[in-house]
Parts: sequence; C-alpha cells; structure tokens
Amino acid sequence: MSALVSVFSRDVELAFRAGGGAAQGAVFFGLVTVMFVFGTGPEPGALARVAAPILWTGALLASLLSLDRVFQADFEDGSLDILVQRTETLEFLVLAKAFAHWVGAVLPLLVITPVLAAMLNVEAMWPLLASLLVGSPALSLIGAIGAALTFPLRRANVLVTILIGPLFAPVVIFGTGAAADGALGAGFGAPPLMLLAAVSLFSLIVAPLAGAAAIRFNLQ
Repeated sequence: MSALVSVFSRDVELAFRAGGGAAQGAVFFGLVTVMFVFGTGPEPGALARVAAPILWTGALLASLLSLDRVFQADFEDGSLDILVQRTETLEFLVLAKAFAHWVGAVLPLLVITPVLAAMLNVEAMWPLLASLLVGSPALSLIGAIGAALTFPLRRANVLVTILIGPLFAPVVIFGTGAAADGALGAGFGAPPLMLLAAVSLFSLIVAPLAGAAAIRFNLQ
C-alpha cells in the first residue's frame, strides 16, 4: 500500500511541477471557454443557456490532454514492470493512477470553473459545480482504461480518444442535464445527478478491473 501512496504522490507532484499537466489543462480549459464565448456572441442569455455544455465539453477535452502519459511514462523508464511485480493487487495501482490524474489534471479545472462560469453569466453556480464534482472522477477512471490499453504506443492521444470517446457520452449528457435541472431549482436528488453519480460509481468498479486486465495483456 505504501508503494501505491508513493505512486500517487509522485504523479501529483509531477503534474503540478513546471511543465506538468495541471497548468496546461487549466489554460486549455480557459481557452476553450473563451473561444465558445467569442463564437456564441456577447448576448448574456445565449451564453447562460449553453454554459453547462461548454464547461463540460471543455473539462472533457482538457482531461484528455495528459491521459496518454498516465502509464506511458512508467512504461518507458521501466518502472511499470517493477510496480506490477511489487503490487499484489494491480487494480489498486490503476485506481491510484486514475485518482492522481483527477487531482493533477481535473481538480484544477474545478478550481477555475467559477471564474469561467461568471464569464458565461451563470447564475446557478452550485448546481454546475456539483455536477462537475460528482461526474468528473468518471473522466479520469474511464480515461485510465484507455491509457492502460495504449501505453506501449507513442503519441496515443488520438487513439485513446477514439477508443474511449463514446464512453464519455453518458458523463457529459448527465452532467449537463444535472446542471440544467439544478438551475431550475431541482435538488440534489434530481434524476440526472443521481444517474451521474451512478456512472461515477460504476466507473470506480469497472475501470480498475479493465485497466488491470489491459496492463497484464500489454506486458505479456
């Protein structure tokens, strides 16, 4: 277990170093939002109506930037083989990697979301943040499956997106639905938010199993 904590701590530290994925993802998230603002126009009502889809799409795209490096860096320097040999339960390694990706690549997006939401004239801020907080772990968990499938390949960003892109659709659909229902006054028991939580919980169970199987297959 101490090895998994060390892996998590190292990955998070690398993400927040200069040149790590945290800053790039946050900047990309902001740029995507600004481009949508310019494309939609300055009319406040129009921006508010599309705010949730814009922010969810931006968060998804930003989270994809560093997915290919989740396992690839360890594979290239040989440490992945050592981790696999020293880890009794490989599923926990996948879970630690996915959680480190969420902290290093997705959590910074949630921090700057209020600023971008204000730019989009969002009045119901908390429902939007709640939807992102509940659903964003699924982005890293599902992404870990794609990263485990493609880590022997260099520059696999596009392939990761193609392989697991359809799996992100329920997250974005339920996420935007939960934000929209929350803006209309629905509570935390609204169906879209509950379905979003179910997707995250399902990903928490399936992603470690699928990711571990993919790692074993690629290392054979």
